[in-house]
Amino acid sequence: MLAMILAGGQGSRMDVLTRERPKPVLPFGGTHRLIDIPLSNLRHSRIDEVLMCVQYHAVDLERAVGGGRPWDLDRTRGGLLVVGPEEGRGAERSGFSTGNADLLRRYRHEIRRSDPDVVLVLSADHVYSADYHDLLTTHVETGADCTLLTYDLSKKEAVNHAVVQLEDGGHEAGARVSSVDYKPSSPETSIVSTEVIAYDPEVLMDALGTLHAADDDAEGGDTGLGDFGDKLLPHLVEHGTVVVHPHEGYWRDAGRPDSYLRAHRDLLDGRVDLFSHPKRPLLGATTNRPGAQVRAGAEIVDSMISPGCDVAGRVVRSVLGPGVVVEPGAEIVDSVVFEDVVVRRDAFVGTAIVDHRVEFAAGSRLGVETGTRLPVDEDISLVGRESAVGRGVEVSRGVRLEPGTRA
Repeated sequence: MLAMILAGGQGSRMDVLTRERPKPVLPFGGTHRLIDIPLSNLRHSRIDEVLMCVQYHAVDLERAVGGGRPWDLDRTRGGLLVVGPEEGRGAERSGFSTGNADLLRRYRHEIRRSDPDVVLVLSADHVYSADYHDLLTTHVETGADCTLLTYDLSKKEAVNHAVVQLEDGGHEAGARVSSVDYKPSSPETSIVSTEVIAYDPEVLMDALGTLHAADDDAEGGDTGLGDFGDKLLPHLVEHGTVVVHPHEGYWRDAGRPDSYLRAHRDLLDGRVDLFSHPKRPLLGATTNRPGAQVRAGAEIVDSMISPGCDVAGRVVRSVLGPGVVVEPGAEIVDSVVFEDVVVRRDAFVGTAIVDHRVEFAAGSRLGVETGTRLPVDEDISLVGRESAVGRGVEVSRGVRLEPGTRA
């Protein structure tokens, strides 16, 4: 068994938050990172041969996973191997990948070297808890070439994913896939691929080779394969056997500002089961900060406060990372705030995702309070790391402040 975590993309949908970091190291739930989720799932599924494919700001990811130690993957045989782009290996293997299927083709030699019975491919920006052995059991028992972990989302959200249609209509383990429509404008169903996929390695290698050979438009080192849903999955559906295994429990793609905020709102509302399994805890690097301080007169409502925070103001429906300071009269509402942010006296932060070491001066104001309704993109403000909003300055909702901005 070989697991591959595809963690190399820039994450451009998160805009200023991923200008200077890869998306998988974005925090989740205050004290964890998105990359902790697939690694923890693998650890609890007893899968211990893992390739993590990096590309954009690779050093940040390597630093975040610490050689695999928090997941007991720092070992001599098997364990976690971080791989990235190289030069000197020919046009196809050198340079940067242009999609997750393209990346699999580039690392085919690593797959062959491992000689696995199954290749389990995972994305690194989704929120869910899973024992992958349930998926693998369906894969083996059906004799499928490819098995998709699927989730019944909503047609409104399905437009951002690979939408799956089933031959017999029933969404159950082992149901055969009749078609895959990648990011359709008008989805036929609400069943989507979660980008957790088990492949027969020989079938996968043959399919990637066939598709690459048939692509006349690929230039230079580009294999022309793009993402899974562009060519690979439709090819496997047409020429092989692709089945599904429905995911039971919570799942959400946290790779867009609205879905990232939504996942945290769901966490506060008790819908996320990521921390609900005592035998499958979310593992990762631990913080060495002291407990949070809540001062007299502070108000905290439906929120999560991380170690090292110092709260004397009002925090509502928000998640604060380690070391956040909220002074008297200050408010943070409907927001996710990363570590070491300071919100000075009488400042307001609403419906925002705020990167680390940002300071809001006294009386400043950013964004709006959206309350119990779900925010849309136009509501959500993003503030890049180490920015500052000056005393009394008002910044309208939906703004994007680049890292280091002085407003």
